[in-house]
Amino acid sequence: MRGALAAGHPLTAEAGADVLRAGGNAVDACIAAAAVSWICESPLTGLGGGGFLLVHLAGEGRSHLLDFFVTVPGQPAPSDELLELVVDFGDSQQVFYTGPASVAVPGTGLGLWEAHNRWGTLPWPDLLVPAARLAREGAALDEPRAYLHEILDSLLRHSPEGDALYGPGRALGAGERFAVPELADTLERLGIEGPQCLYHGEIAERIAAHVPVTPEDLAGYRVIERDPLTVGYRGGELRTNPPPSSGGRLLAVGLEALGDVEPTALAVARAMVAQEAADAAVGGTTHISVVDAEGNAASLSCSLGSASGIIVPGTGIHLNNMLGESHLTGEVRPGERLMSLMAPSVLLQDGRPRLVLGSAGSRRLHGAILQVVVNVAGRRLGVKEAIEAPRLHAEAGIVHCEDPNVGDELAAAGFPVVRWRERNLFFGGVSAVEIREDGSLAAAGDPRRGGAAVVVD
Repeated sequence: MRGALAAGHPLTAEAGADVLRAGGNAVDACIAAAAVSWICESPLTGLGGGGFLLVHLAGEGRSHLLDFFVTVPGQPAPSDELLELVVDFGDSQQVFYTGPASVAVPGTGLGLWEAHNRWGTLPWPDLLVPAARLAREGAALDEPRAYLHEILDSLLRHSPEGDALYGPGRALGAGERFAVPELADTLERLGIEGPQCLYHGEIAERIAAHVPVTPEDLAGYRVIERDPLTVGYRGGELRTNPPPSSGGRLLAVGLEALGDVEPTALAVARAMVAQEAADAAVGGTTHISVVDAEGNAASLSCSLGSASGIIVPGTGIHLNNMLGESHLTGEVRPGERLMSLMAPSVLLQDGRPRLVLGSAGSRRLHGAILQVVVNVAGRRLGVKEAIEAPRLHAEAGIVHCEDPNVGDELAAAGFPVVRWRERNLFFGGVSAVEIREDGSLAAAGDPRRGGAAVVVD
């Protein structure tokens, strides 16, 4: 078996699987899949955002965490210049802050380049070819992506550039083709020149001319390696994203609150209340999980926040709105690395990967990861069942639940309950690969977001 990959879209998963078939490793597969996701999973992710990559090397038994999340510009715009928009999920609403003033210094391009320099095996340009082709030809929107475009329409098309890309004049619907030919040109250039073409020269000047991010901000951006945060659970060890980001810490809080108790709906809800007490940043995300033939694992989470709707002219690069998200959590300082809830993770058993996972889902993502870890390690479910199982989300004293059968139990314990009518992307989008006891692989993407997985024989 050559490996397995799970991601937020079938085309993303297939791009990574093709790399595994060609003999690439888990990091190679992550890079190729991530680049494809910038088209078929736009506006969740892209070159204009940031992220984190957790790599576990089987030969060393070590895990590494690359932080290439966004930073605050040297002279950020005043928060009163942010544009406030409301997104309606149907049974819940969320306020987002966007526009030019919301854009932080992106790190995705340099982060993936650094990962390739350290651990990649296939040529860097080859890994970007599928994405460039897809950006030029376009991808038809499936139902989950059409729904995403619909609910995020006010965010995506508030600027002339956003309307031109995501329009025309309305949200794109299912079956319509989304293409970004200018991004194809940028990807081809990125393949030849490397990320210096993004952080220096013409493209950097175009970004600076459009938003309050200067060429000096871009030239000074650096990738940081951090030691993963570790927490024990059910005899295993979870390695995840460490501070200053909050996602991994919140995941650890939830697992420690559960301990070895029976993971009932009530116990999970109480663990999520403990998580909420330390909750911080928000944002939209996509995630890719990979295991290769050598047993190496890669867990990649990338995000544009909820997206700014700001497209850099001539490049196809959609910029993040992370400063708008940080506006909700307090003052930001020039040059600082922003916090994130993203928590790419690997669960080790006897020192070997048992589960590789992460999630999309803004404030809901660490709770989604928590519940999948609990379903696999605590309830002994397979990865597909673990991801498809109904979820909870506790926030502001209220428990949202997908399973109406647990609502009475939660209500009896004093929780106000919102009973959702059906599965919804509100509850996250987990992508995970499982290594079974016999060494075989299984993988699953989250149906709530149209996720997909491939096991490569």
